[in-house]
Amino acid sequence: MPDSAVARRDPALLMGFDFGTHLIGVAVGNTVTRSATALCSVRAERRQERFDAIARLIAQWTPGRLVVGLPLSRDEGAEQPRSAQARRFANQLHGRFGLPVELVDERYTSRAAEDSGAADVDAESARLILEQYLQSPTA
Repeated sequence: MPDSAVARRDPALLMGFDFGTHLIGVAVGNTVTRSATALCSVRAERRQERFDAIARLIAQWTPGRLVVGLPLSRDEGAEQPRSAQARRFANQLHGRFGLPVELVDERYTSRAAEDSGAADVDAESARLILEQYLQSPTA
Protein backbone atom coordinates (compact mmCIF):
# COMPACT_ATOMS: atom_id res chain seq x y z
CA MET A 1 0.00 0.00 0.00
CA PRO A 2 1.48 3.38 -0.96
CA ASP A 3 2.38 5.79 1.83
CA SER A 4 -0.18 8.31 0.56
CA ALA A 5 -2.97 5.73 1.05
CA VAL A 6 -1.84 5.06 4.60
CA ALA A 7 -1.74 8.79 5.35
CA ARG A 8 -5.43 9.12 4.43
CA ARG A 9 -6.51 6.51 6.97
CA ASP A 10 -8.84 7.77 9.67
CA PRO A 11 -7.31 6.72 13.01
CA ALA A 12 -10.68 7.09 14.76
CA LEU A 13 -12.44 4.74 12.32
CA LEU A 14 -12.28 0.99 12.90
CA MET A 15 -13.59 -1.98 10.95
CA GLY A 16 -14.67 -5.12 12.78
CA PHE A 17 -14.98 -8.70 11.56
CA ASP A 18 -16.81 -11.79 12.75
CA PHE A 19 -14.86 -14.53 10.98
CA GLY A 20 -16.68 -17.61 9.76
CA THR A 21 -15.86 -20.29 7.22
CA HIS A 22 -18.95 -19.44 5.11
CA LEU A 23 -19.62 -15.79 5.92
CA ILE A 24 -17.61 -12.98 7.51
CA GLY A 25 -19.63 -10.26 9.20
CA VAL A 26 -18.33 -6.71 8.81
CA ALA A 27 -19.03 -3.57 10.85
CA VAL A 28 -17.57 -0.08 11.18
CA GLY A 29 -17.25 2.09 14.25
CA ASN A 30 -15.27 4.96 15.66
CA THR A 31 -13.45 5.87 18.81
CA VAL A 32 -15.19 9.25 19.13
CA THR A 33 -18.71 7.91 19.69
CA ARG A 34 -17.50 4.46 20.80
CA SER A 35 -20.28 2.92 18.74
CA ALA A 36 -20.45 0.67 15.70
CA THR A 37 -22.79 -0.07 12.79
CA ALA A 38 -23.31 -3.42 11.08
CA LEU A 39 -22.37 -3.19 7.39
CA CYS A 40 -22.68 -6.49 5.56
CA SER A 41 -21.49 -10.05 5.29
CA VAL A 42 -18.81 -11.22 2.89
CA ARG A 43 -18.81 -14.73 1.44
CA ALA A 44 -15.80 -16.55 2.84
CA GLU A 45 -15.55 -19.77 0.82
CA ARG A 46 -13.04 -18.52 -1.78
CA ARG A 47 -10.02 -16.71 -0.40
CA GLN A 48 -9.44 -14.33 -3.31
CA GLU A 49 -13.10 -13.27 -3.54
CA ARG A 50 -13.20 -12.80 0.24
CA PHE A 51 -10.15 -10.52 0.27
CA ASP A 52 -11.26 -8.64 -2.86
CA ALA A 53 -14.56 -7.80 -1.13
CA ILE A 54 -12.75 -6.79 2.06
CA ALA A 55 -10.30 -4.66 0.05
CA ARG A 56 -13.24 -2.77 -1.47
CA LEU A 57 -14.72 -2.13 1.98
CA ILE A 58 -11.38 -0.96 3.37
CA ALA A 59 -10.89 1.35 0.39
CA GLN A 60 -14.40 2.77 0.87
CA TRP A 61 -14.25 3.28 4.64
CA THR A 62 -10.46 3.84 5.16
CA PRO A 63 -10.24 2.47 8.70
CA GLY A 64 -7.12 3.07 10.77
CA ARG A 65 -7.41 -0.25 12.60
CA LEU A 66 -9.13 -3.63 12.22
CA VAL A 67 -10.74 -5.74 14.94
CA VAL A 68 -11.37 -9.48 14.63
CA GLY A 69 -13.49 -11.57 16.97
CA LEU A 70 -11.60 -14.39 18.69
CA PRO A 71 -13.77 -17.43 19.41
CA LEU A 72 -13.05 -18.83 22.87
CA SER A 73 -14.71 -21.66 24.77
CA ARG A 74 -17.72 -20.53 26.76
CA ASP A 75 -16.68 -22.15 30.02
CA GLU A 76 -13.01 -21.39 30.57
CA GLY A 77 -12.34 -18.86 27.84
CA ALA A 78 -9.73 -21.20 26.40
CA GLU A 79 -8.78 -21.22 22.74
CA GLN A 80 -10.42 -23.76 20.48
CA PRO A 81 -9.83 -24.91 16.86
CA ARG A 82 -11.80 -21.94 15.48
CA SER A 83 -9.52 -19.61 17.46
CA ALA A 84 -6.59 -20.60 15.24
CA GLN A 85 -8.67 -19.86 12.13
CA ALA A 86 -9.58 -16.41 13.42
CA ARG A 87 -5.94 -15.70 14.31
CA ARG A 88 -4.87 -16.77 10.82
CA PHE A 89 -7.51 -14.48 9.30
CA ALA A 90 -6.30 -11.58 11.48
CA ASN A 91 -2.71 -12.20 10.37
CA GLN A 92 -3.81 -12.30 6.72
CA LEU A 93 -5.63 -8.98 7.12
CA HIS A 94 -2.53 -7.39 8.62
CA GLY A 95 -0.29 -8.84 5.91
CA ARG A 96 -2.52 -7.82 3.01
CA PHE A 97 -3.59 -4.37 4.16
CA GLY A 98 -0.78 -3.27 6.50
CA LEU A 99 -3.22 -2.12 9.17
CA PRO A 100 -2.98 -2.89 12.88
CA VAL A 101 -5.30 -5.74 13.85
CA GLU A 102 -6.68 -6.38 17.34
CA LEU A 103 -8.32 -9.59 18.53
CA VAL A 104 -11.35 -9.44 20.85
CA ASP A 105 -13.08 -12.17 22.84
CA GLU A 106 -16.27 -12.81 20.91
CA ARG A 107 -18.05 -15.12 23.33
CA TYR A 108 -21.84 -14.80 23.21
CA THR A 109 -21.89 -12.24 20.38
CA SER A 110 -23.39 -14.67 17.86
CA ARG A 111 -26.15 -15.62 20.32
CA ALA A 112 -26.86 -11.96 21.07
CA ALA A 113 -26.94 -11.17 17.33
CA GLU A 114 -29.38 -14.03 16.71
CA ASP A 115 -31.57 -12.90 19.59
CA SER A 116 -31.62 -9.33 18.24
CA GLY A 117 -33.61 -10.37 15.18
CA ALA A 118 -31.12 -8.62 12.88
CA ALA A 119 -31.50 -9.35 9.17
CA ASP A 120 -27.75 -9.99 8.84
CA VAL A 121 -26.72 -11.90 11.95
CA ASP A 122 -23.03 -12.06 10.95
CA ALA A 123 -22.77 -8.30 10.43
CA GLU A 124 -24.63 -7.72 13.70
CA SER A 125 -22.17 -10.03 15.47
CA ALA A 126 -19.30 -8.00 13.97
CA ARG A 127 -20.97 -4.85 15.31
CA LEU A 128 -21.17 -6.34 18.79
CA ILE A 129 -17.52 -7.44 18.64
CA LEU A 130 -16.44 -3.98 17.54
CA GLU A 131 -18.53 -2.21 20.19
CA GLN A 132 -17.07 -4.50 22.83
CA TYR A 133 -13.60 -3.40 21.70
CA LEU A 134 -14.65 0.27 21.59
CA GLN A 135 -15.94 0.07 25.16
CA SER A 136 -12.63 -1.31 26.41
CA PRO A 137 -9.99 1.04 27.89
CA THR A 138 -7.52 0.09 25.13
CA ALA A 139 -9.64 1.49 22.27
